[in-house]
Amino acid sequence: MIRGGVSRGRRLFHCNAVTSSVGCLILVGMMGAGKTTVGRELARRRAMRFADCDHELIARTGVSIPIIFDIEGEAGFRRRESRMLDELTAEPDIIVATGGGAVLDPGNRALLVRRGTVIYLDVPPHVLWERTRHDRNRPLLQVPDPRARIEELYRQRDPLYREIADIIIDGERGGSMTMANHIEKALDDFGRKTLCAR
Repeated sequence: MIRGGVSRGRRLFHCNAVTSSVGCLILVGMMGAGKTTVGRELARRRAMRFADCDHELIARTGVSIPIIFDIEGEAGFRRRESRMLDELTAEPDIIVATGGGAVLDPGNRALLVRRGTVIYLDVPPHVLWERTRHDRNRPLLQVPDPRARIEELYRQRDPLYREIADIIIDGERGGSMTMANHIEKALDDFGRKTLCAR
C-alpha cells in the first residue's frame, strides 16, 4: 500500500493506492460535504458526465427523498440506492456523487472500490451542521437534536469512507473550485503512484 500526504492538521490530501481501477470517479462523504458541487466542477474540467445518485433517484421515481423514506422506509431507499449505484458506476467516463449513507452496505463498498477511484471529501461535523441546518430535505436530520445526529453519523461513517477511499480530501476550508484543485492534484499524484506500484 502506497501512502502520501501530510499530517491531518494541515493535510490537503492523502493518497492510498488500494486499487488501480479508474473506470469512474466516485465521490463519497457525509451530507453537506460538497459532493455535488465539487463533482459538477470536476466534470466540467474533465469533460465527463456527472451524476448525483440522489438526484437520479428523484428523477426516476418522480418524488423527493423524504417521500421515498416515508413510503418505503430507509431500507427501501437503500435498496433503490444500491441499484442506482450499480447502474451509474458501470458507465465509462462518469463522476458519481454518492449519498452519504451508501457506504453502510458492504456490497456497495465492494462495488465502489471495484468500479472506480474513490474520493472521500472529509468535512468535520461542525461544518456539516452549518451547511445543513436549514435543509428540510434530509430525512435523517428530522430529529430533536440534528447536530448530535450529524456527529453520530460522522463517527459511524468516517471509518467506512476511509476504508474504501483512494484519495482523502480535507473539505473543511475552501469552496468547490479549491476542493476541485486539490482533487486534480491528488489524482495526478495517485496516478503516478499507482503506475509505480505495478
